[in-house]
Amino acid sequence: MITNKDMAAQTAEFLLKVKAVKLNNEHPFTWASGRKSPIYCDNRLTLSYPEIRTFIRQQFTSIVADRWGDVDVIAGVATGGIAQGALVAQELGRPFAYVRSEHKSHGLTNQIEGEVHSGQSVVVIEDLVSTGKSSLVAVRALREAGCVVKGMAAIFTYGLQVAEENFKAEGVDLATLTDYSTLIEVARDKEYIQPEALASLSAWRLNPERWSEEHMQD
Repeated sequence: MITNKDMAAQTAEFLLKVKAVKLNNEHPFTWASGRKSPIYCDNRLTLSYPEIRTFIRQQFTSIVADRWGDVDVIAGVATGGIAQGALVAQELGRPFAYVRSEHKSHGLTNQIEGEVHSGQSVVVIEDLVSTGKSSLVAVRALREAGCVVKGMAAIFTYGLQVAEENFKAEGVDLATLTDYSTLIEVARDKEYIQPEALASLSAWRLNPERWSEEHMQD
C-alpha cells in the first residue's frame, strides 16, 4: 500500500513531468490577480495522460474511503474539479454533482448542477487550493442546500497560511495528494530546478505578496 509520503512524491513528480506545474524563479508567471509567482499550475493537463489520471483517481478514492468512509455524493468544484470528481464518483459508484463559483445568470440560475438533497453527505473534489476562497464557495453552496460536507480532497495545495486559516474558519477537513513543499523537494531531487533556486521558492510560499512586489521591480 502506498504511503502518504510516497503518494505526495509520486504525484509531485507526475505534475512536474507533464508540466502541469511549472517552476520558473528567474522569469516569474503573472497570475490573474496581477501578482508575480515562480509557480504556475494547471492540473487539467493530467487528464490527458491515462497513467496519471488513473493514479490520481485511485488516490482520491482511497482518501475518501479511508478518511471519510461512506458518502452519498461526490461534488466537483468548477471547472478543474469537474472531471476529477466525476472519475472518483464513477469509481465509488456514487452520484456526482458540480458547483459553480456563482449562480448562473440565466435559465434555472443553478449554482449546483446535478441532484443533491438535504441531509446527504458530500465530499468535494478540487484540483488546486491556493487561498481556498473559491473552493470554500462550493462548500458553502452545498451547505446552504442542506448537505453535510465531510471534507475536501485536492490534487495540490500551495500550502499558504491564509488557506489553512480559511479552511479552519469554515470547519472543512482538507486532504491533498501533494503540496508545495514536497513539489520543490522533488523538483530539486529530479533536477527540474537548480539547488540555488530553493531559497527564493521557499520565500514565495512564506510571503507571496512580498515576493511578488520584489519581482515586480526586476
